[in-house]
Amino acid sequence: MITRGPGKREPSGSETGPQRALIAASFVNRVGNGLFNTAAILYFTFVVHLPAAQVGAGLTIAGLCGLAAGIPAGNLADRYGPRAIWLTALALQAVTMAAFVFIDSWLAFTLVATLDRLAATAGGAAGGALIARAGGERPAAFRARLRTFVNLGVVVGTLGAAVAIQLDTRPAYTALILANAASFACAGLIAFLGVPNYRPLPRPEEHRQWSVLADRPYVSFVALYSAMGLQYQVVSLLLPIWLSAHTDAPRWTVAAVYAINSGVCVLLQSRLGSKVETPRQGGRAFRLAGLLFLVSCPLMALTADVPVWVAPALAGIAVCIHSVGEVWESSGGYALAFGLAPDHAQGQYQGLFGIGFNAGQALAPVILTGAVLALGHTGWLLLGAFFAVVGAAGPPVAAWAERSRPGDDGSSTADGPLSSTAGPGRG
Repeated sequence: MITRGPGKREPSGSETGPQRALIAASFVNRVGNGLFNTAAILYFTFVVHLPAAQVGAGLTIAGLCGLAAGIPAGNLADRYGPRAIWLTALALQAVTMAAFVFIDSWLAFTLVATLDRLAATAGGAAGGALIARAGGERPAAFRARLRTFVNLGVVVGTLGAAVAIQLDTRPAYTALILANAASFACAGLIAFLGVPNYRPLPRPEEHRQWSVLADRPYVSFVALYSAMGLQYQVVSLLLPIWLSAHTDAPRWTVAAVYAINSGVCVLLQSRLGSKVETPRQGGRAFRLAGLLFLVSCPLMALTADVPVWVAPALAGIAVCIHSVGEVWESSGGYALAFGLAPDHAQGQYQGLFGIGFNAGQALAPVILTGAVLALGHTGWLLLGAFFAVVGAAGPPVAAWAERSRPGDDGSSTADGPLSSTAGPGRG
């Protein structure tokens, strides 16, 4: 059971009301994300008439500026309670998303996108802390179920966006943007009505607002997770370019790999993710993910060397293997991200976790297209080996981090601030 404020416990066992509310809110929000993200680049380039290079530059600036909100927002969540900060971030994103309808210049686009990323990063830190408080005695099972519905929401939203893309009119794209804005508002309303206003947990005297930066094992884990996070854009960016430019595979193959990736994650996330409860299990899951990526990357490269009728099947097999690796990677990452964080500082720790991940995603296009594609088959082999090496570092980093947590006597080491895995679970 987890603390619901001083002297109160969150019941565990079967899914609780707060957990159901968080799942519903996350699902609704991600349906909106799926609607918008699928067609965003088309709206900004074909409707607003911004050059693609300017859109990319604006998104890069926004993404990098958005990183600044992670730890400060996490500290606010730890000090005042995570729900209030998360609801504020959702409200801000509802406003910024609606504002995209009115932009008519690159400067306006970049400004709105930057505000949106600041709110998104703040929401990620506070939302992580909120999920931790609602996790119950089996936080991994809740995390896995939550991520299943998150993936399903994106799939549903993506299918809905296909209609607007087919119509290809300004009103259709505007409807997608406003629907995404509404999804933030609806998610906030669901959380407001169904999630308790968890009170801040008592903080030890040695707590500092930037304590997480002194936790060297946790910082090392975040660096590993950021590097392994390149794998997300292997399927969404690198493989589609490879299939289009280096193979004779039918163009529908690109859509098929998206569908396979989403389907495998939806089907397996709860089944596999619920098995990863502790940081030690998270380290092993991280290692297994690296080995699966070591297999999937060369298979993706081979799609350029097989007959046209074999390429789609080979791409499908490679993506299946890669997607299973993604499930293990995300499950291991969450077990470590939340299991190693002190209960009283979940917001601060999730803030750094989000900063690391988002920084890795910002660099991924440059690395994957500039290095891997430039090297061709060799680049794919090196990418697979890179993932395997990063994954192999998971167990020793997890063991190091666990040694630096307090023992039964409550003592700590010089490696970083105190942490407990017996309290609130990560969601």
